[in-house]
Amino acid sequence: MQGKPEDQRVAVIGAGAWGTALAHLLAAKGMPVWLWAYEREVVDAIRNKHENTVFLPGRKLHANITPTGTLPDAIQQATLVIFAVPSHAARTVLSQLTSLLSSPVPFISATKGIEEGTMSLMSDVMKELLVPVMHPTILVLSGPSFAQEVGQGLPTAVTLAGQDANTVKRIQALLMTPMFRVYASADMVGVQLGGALKNVMAIATGVVDGLKLGHNARAALITRGLAEMVRLGVAMKADPKTFYGLSGLGDLVLTSTGPLSRNYGVGVRLGQGETIEEVLKGSRTVAEGVRTARAVLGLAQRYKVDMPLVQEVYKVLYEGKLSRQSVVELMMRAAKDEADGAKP
Repeated sequence: MQGKPEDQRVAVIGAGAWGTALAHLLAAKGMPVWLWAYEREVVDAIRNKHENTVFLPGRKLHANITPTGTLPDAIQQATLVIFAVPSHAARTVLSQLTSLLSSPVPFISATKGIEEGTMSLMSDVMKELLVPVMHPTILVLSGPSFAQEVGQGLPTAVTLAGQDANTVKRIQALLMTPMFRVYASADMVGVQLGGALKNVMAIATGVVDGLKLGHNARAALITRGLAEMVRLGVAMKADPKTFYGLSGLGDLVLTSTGPLSRNYGVGVRLGQGETIEEVLKGSRTVAEGVRTARAVLGLAQRYKVDMPLVQEVYKVLYEGKLSRQSVVELMMRAAKDEADGAKP
């Protein structure tokens, strides 16, 4: 992966807002980018209007982006693959990529979710489906990064993690721009958990704001949410320090407070009295936290980790529990030592 940007051939799989923003970022660096979209209308809009009018409207996309609805066309001769497909569709798309990737190429997971049925991290799903020669080149990218702001070229910092330090350093340099700063990490588990868990906590924070419970309650929820993230991370052998970095605390604060957060918006509407069916009806964008809540609760039970916030979000989403009742029960839990938050 040495050489000039124009010598690279980047495949971005998934043309949602995040995948499109990353494609634009790299295209603006001079790299030819093939952007695969599931939706035909997205392919046509990018080809004819140089804009993803469905998922990233209002952002004129760089001419170096070639949209396609065909995976072989996107992957052909790629020197870097960025996978930005929502977690619920990841296995299906990865299964189609298996026969197209036979030699090692850096493969970045930019999906901030956990597979619902298996409770697997995206890197584990990739290792299950991609040929073994690809496994050392799997990387994960996460951090506080609203796609709209990345697309606008606003300052953003993220974390890139992988098991091979040399590969991480090469791709770190490739992704960096004056407005997009990339930090390196070896903690793939922690970076992925941070990116997934913060979506569940953002729903909870949105509920608090939808109920108009005040800034004190929001601050307490974010703090205790971080404690739950650390507990599960420690149980899953992640480095606890990762959760105090960009992919943990950074993304948690952004997603739990920013008006551009889909998960926060879901929570606000739940707190205002809507059902989850009403919130999701007609939406084409994915709020990963809705599905992730089920997977994370399963992980908490598997690893015997106390995660009361996650449990209450699950009950509101899937058992019809009133959000205000969940808040009352959380406040009335037995008194604890705050330091217990660092223990599984």
